[in-house]
Amino acid sequence: MTENSTSSTGSHSSQWTGMVPVDDTALAVTDTGGPGIPVLYLNGQFATQGYWRRVVADLGPAWRHITYDERARGKKSKRSADYSFEAAVRDVDAVLAARGIDRALVIGWSYGAFVGAHWAARNPGRALGAVLVDGAYPYDWLDDAMERRIRKMFRRMSRFAPLLRLTGLVPRMTAEQMADSNIELGRISRERELGPVLDDITVPVRYVVASGSSFGSRGDEQERIRTSLDGVTARNPDIRIGAKVASNHGAILRKDFRAIAAAVREVADLGGGGR
Repeated sequence: MTENSTSSTGSHSSQWTGMVPVDDTALAVTDTGGPGIPVLYLNGQFATQGYWRRVVADLGPAWRHITYDERARGKKSKRSADYSFEAAVRDVDAVLAARGIDRALVIGWSYGAFVGAHWAARNPGRALGAVLVDGAYPYDWLDDAMERRIRKMFRRMSRFAPLLRLTGLVPRMTAEQMADSNIELGRISRERELGPVLDDITVPVRYVVASGSSFGSRGDEQERIRTSLDGVTARNPDIRIGAKVASNHGAILRKDFRAIAAAVREVADLGGGGR
């Protein structure tokens, strides 16, 4: 683990920023340290840890905030030969282990919500709970036509990628790799795949649900996907909708950070780590 900055009091009790090696890559991680409840933030598919700054600020210094950029995301996380969903779930364990954290509350937006749901289901003794922000909806939205649409969209985006990569706003992945990742997410989203994962969760979970469209969706497509939560909450009493907010998928972390922070507090109270 390469440290960029630590305090003399130790990296696990004070603020730390550095690189965490995992598999064939390394991830840029920030840990505020301190004795508070550890909250691990899981980004959107091609987003960065900076997206969480308003939620982190609203929760404040009484919590221990751990953010990181996934493989090839942001300005510092390194490229990898593996951008699979399973690699993303493994990275959760790698970051927590590197920071000496055994139990944490996970919060994920979009793609990160899927990662958080899988991690919470697989680690009931380590998850204090999960907040899933407009993601992890069990719905069969991927078909052949959608797959073609996704590949076409990322090919078009690739024209602007070289300049945007300098800002860290676009991952250092090829258009094909980004499309493959998005298509894999469609397969993971299928009700027969994600439904059993959500049914197996035994820790408190709160969804914060956006309104309107998301990038690449059409018409009421995204709203229809969100209705799949009805069956989830009917089957699993540990999972509830914490809030339905007015902002859309892309703006939810910016405009409705207070509702997201409130869901974190509620889950922490239910998980026995209340504040």
